[in-house]
Amino acid sequence: MFLRSNRRFKDGKEHRYWNIVENRRCASGKVVQRQVLYLGEIGDGQHDDWSRAIEAFDEDVQRHTQLSLFSADRELPRQAEGYGVQVRLDAMELHRPRQWGACWLSCELYEQLGLDQFWAARLRPSREGTSWCDILQTLVCYRLIDPGSEWRLHRQWFEQSAMADLLGADFMLAEKNALYRCLDKLLPHKQALFSHLRQRWADLFGAKFEVLLYDLTSTYFESAPPDDDNDKRRFGYSRDKRSDCVQVVIALIVTPDGFPLAYEVLPGNTADSTTLRGFLHKIETQYGKAQRIWVMDRGIPTEAVLAEMRQADPPVSYLVGTPKGRLSKLEKALLDKPWQAVREGVDVKLLPQDQETYVLAQSRARIHKERAMRRRKLRWLWSRLKQIANMKLTRKEFLMKLGAARSKARAAWRLIDIDIAPSGTAFSFTLNREKLRQVRRHEGRYLLRTNLGDRDPADLWQLYIQLTEVEAAFKNLKDDLQLRPIYHQVEHRVEAHIFVAFLAYCLHVTLRARLKPLAPGLTSRAALDKMAAVQMLDVHFPTTDGRTLILSRYTELNADQKLLLKQLKLDLPPQPPPRISSSQRSDRPPGPAL
Repeated sequence: MFLRSNRRFKDGKEHRYWNIVENRRCASGKVVQRQVLYLGEIGDGQHDDWSRAIEAFDEDVQRHTQLSLFSADRELPRQAEGYGVQVRLDAMELHRPRQWGACWLSCELYEQLGLDQFWAARLRPSREGTSWCDILQTLVCYRLIDPGSEWRLHRQWFEQSAMADLLGADFMLAEKNALYRCLDKLLPHKQALFSHLRQRWADLFGAKFEVLLYDLTSTYFESAPPDDDNDKRRFGYSRDKRSDCVQVVIALIVTPDGFPLAYEVLPGNTADSTTLRGFLHKIETQYGKAQRIWVMDRGIPTEAVLAEMRQADPPVSYLVGTPKGRLSKLEKALLDKPWQAVREGVDVKLLPQDQETYVLAQSRARIHKERAMRRRKLRWLWSRLKQIANMKLTRKEFLMKLGAARSKARAAWRLIDIDIAPSGTAFSFTLNREKLRQVRRHEGRYLLRTNLGDRDPADLWQLYIQLTEVEAAFKNLKDDLQLRPIYHQVEHRVEAHIFVAFLAYCLHVTLRARLKPLAPGLTSRAALDKMAAVQMLDVHFPTTDGRTLILSRYTELNADQKLLLKQLKLDLPPQPPPRISSSQRSDRPPGPAL
């Protein structure tokens, strides 16, 4: 194995992206390269660490002690009398191949966050011996590794995983009713969990909570609208483009490093602007008053809430985006202000007003991107209007085609003046150059407002762009952890489903924080997929006295898996101890022999 880089020129700069690759010789004699891990852009120190790890790994000769079993075709030695077992090596069978590596890694992350101890004090076993803690851990690991429904966990996934081996349990963990009943026990402990996680983030990674990123999203249901007027499942503005489905709104707070601090499930018809006041109160009640900076997108705070934040004791700091209409109103006042460079390709202007400061940011890369998008849409719309003008259509067909073109390119439509005849299909269109000049002036520019008047402009801009961490959290919850769609029919189980997905996201973030110092391009999903290839099997050796010796063994890790664990500073547990059964069947139902 060795490090290989790929070069790419972007915005006039050279970027180098690194991979760990290995050479493999094929049957034809040709040598091909296999990508082991993608690391992304790494610094010199990270490059040296990976190089040393690869070199040390290649030089390490793995030595295994060869164990001798007493074969059935030879006599038992005298010193083994009383405890020796003669096995029939020719009748060895392999049973129940199941996924072990990703399950083990997920359990390691679960313990690193202290979730096993947290829930052990709150979810006591039932009188029948049902271990709610282990069931919850199974649900969370399942959501992280291969998310799906509770029914799929019960019917398929649990038997194909090694969760029972890792937790020292059996199929009782995946009993269908127990899975749903476990969900009923979680929500009362939500606030205590938030406090626990905050402390763990600080202990493990030195996380700071002075800056809070706040945003909202929605997730939809594959179910009929509820009859109860108080149910949170409601029709509303859908960020998933599923206005035909009922939904709930999820409000989330994360730190700039992506560590989630709290979330709340709100009715699906909740307006963004009505949520901030309640969240400010909840954070202050749970964590006390402190100097915090709230970073939000436009549409969330109202003028009244911002005034309350400025007048609070101590004042609550904020940095928020503003609607584009406000930029037009302040354009003349900003015209005489000088540009200040905050980084290469990004400039800002500052405009103090009353107790606030407006920050006009301009990004050259964003200018080029928005300008290219506008040109592409405008070119398409112009061409489409020419096509419609040459078509022979009825009045109804003509208006429908114009409406379809308008819906596909709304922003470009506003730049064209269209004059339609009162009857027939005659129309004319011209480019409105005055509107085009206004749009060009605003492309790549956005206006922020803050009560942090003494902060450096570069710091303000850096704080605002960190809102992408909240967007990344929503993306992981919806796509990687498959939060949507939700099939539950009972409201508290809907919220418990989101609660389990939140716990899985906490494991995801923990793994990402472990990987980030090693290589920014190495993702949590890539590490889980790499470890998912490690299987566990039951090796069955029939004995001459009618019993069966059972060795549950996880497979030997390959070179890239060992390298990944070495960098994460994780040690594999010992192999499980052997078992011996008095019949041909073990205490677990065997799968088909391999």
